Amino acid sequence: MTTIVNNPPVQKESGGNMGLLIGLIVLLVMAYLFFMYGLPAIQNMKVGTPQITIPSQIDVNINQTGK
Repeated sequence: MTTIVNNPPVQKESGGNMGLLIGLIVLLVMAYLFFMYGLPAIQNMKVGTPQITIPSQIDVNINQTGK
């Protein structure tokens, strides 16, 4: 009895390493944006209520000289 093995034809890969290259570029851009904007935003976050000081008196007098 004869055994027949049907192997599928070799498929040509389209794109090659293009997807890997685009993914690497996107990853580098995201890392750059995180270091430029994400880390400073995280460092500036404060837990709790902000401390606001309001002066009890404000001087609004305008001193005009030379008339």
